[in-house]
Amino acid sequence: MKIDIITLGCSKNLVDSERLMRQLESVGYEVTHDAEELTGEIAIVNTCGFIADAQEESINMILELAQRKTEGDLKKLYVMGCLSERFMDELGTEIPEVDRYYGKFDWTRLLADLGHEYDESISNERHLTTPSHYAYLKISEGCNRRCAYCAIPIITGVHRSRPMDEILAEVRYLVSQGVKEFQVIAQELTFYGMDLYKERRIAQLVQAMADIPGVEWIRLHYAYPTDFPMELLDVMRENDNVCKYLDIALQHISDNVLDAMHRHITKEETYLLIENIRKRVPGIHLRTTLMVGFPGETDEDFKELCDFVRWARFERMGAFAYSEEQGTPSARLYEDNIPEDLKQERLSRLMRLQQRISAEIQEEKVGKQMRVIIDREEGEWYVGRTEYDSPEVDPEVLIPSSADSFAPGMFCQVRITKAEDFDLYGEGFQ
Repeated sequence: MKIDIITLGCSKNLVDSERLMRQLESVGYEVTHDAEELTGEIAIVNTCGFIADAQEESINMILELAQRKTEGDLKKLYVMGCLSERFMDELGTEIPEVDRYYGKFDWTRLLADLGHEYDESISNERHLTTPSHYAYLKISEGCNRRCAYCAIPIITGVHRSRPMDEILAEVRYLVSQGVKEFQVIAQELTFYGMDLYKERRIAQLVQAMADIPGVEWIRLHYAYPTDFPMELLDVMRENDNVCKYLDIALQHISDNVLDAMHRHITKEETYLLIENIRKRVPGIHLRTTLMVGFPGETDEDFKELCDFVRWARFERMGAFAYSEEQGTPSARLYEDNIPEDLKQERLSRLMRLQQRISAEIQEEKVGKQMRVIIDREEGEWYVGRTEYDSPEVDPEVLIPSSADSFAPGMFCQVRITKAEDFDLYGEGFQ
């Protein structure tokens, strides 16, 4: 009656694992998540299939557990998630030791295979694997954008919004369990509502969340720049509990590359969008993701990208090198003609540039007083985050634990005393 669940990939997968854990526990199973030592008789791997590195990690985990099953240390092995959604037939042939493969959306059948029914009455309940004061909130699945390089629509299909009432009911439930901070996630959150309500309703949803007592912070992830709903910025500016933070993946700035990527936005429109966002929400911190080495990217295209990063001064930025993904438009349309060493050189140059920008932005915070939520105590430090920092991907604030008495989930005021390239140090007080 003990099950180990291993989640690979993004926070959207994590939400599915948490929902499954709640269902399993409701029928009497003892469930562990990402345990350092797997001791259950049953293992479930929630896989990622987004890019090659993630696929390899998922396959290696399946193979490791398949070996344990062959050796008799494991009775049942199940696989779910994005990788098995995308390559179910191939996986079944190559790794037959798995008892059953499920896709991204039919994992509820796993309960039936274990002899239990899915309980709709607790469908909004989850076993949180995050610290109890924050949770990820998935508001939709799928994406209609069809960017040339992206396999997400192949895996998830078209955009499907969750009903607003259902989402708000989940928020109220999570608040009743002690959650104060919500990371709102989707493949494309700014498209929210188009399928159900025939209009974008992300601004109305966030406002309704902000009005729920006990919701302290709302942070928005994975916006799309084309046709951005500007009314969302008004909600962000006018509500103190909507963090002045936006995760908006821009990918590139060169018109040549944007057009080849099928991004449906131009360089000029992108510059104007960033200007308008910063104007309408003073002090906002922008997180973006950029890609180098897309087929046909020239030295001039890359120079435009670097110039854009210098101009935009993103508070948070990640980047990755293009890798061809099976079944995507770019795999059919373009030759992957940028040498790997050149991709990596461009990636390194871009990230060195961002490191300098990040260090300068962090240094500007020294001497300022900031509201911080404490995530954990680690050695001689309390480790927390400001409203401008999302868990696991953004900088943290370190406060000497000997000087204060805080606890995870507590908000405190911190005077910033030192800045490094990414993390901050400070003195806390209540």
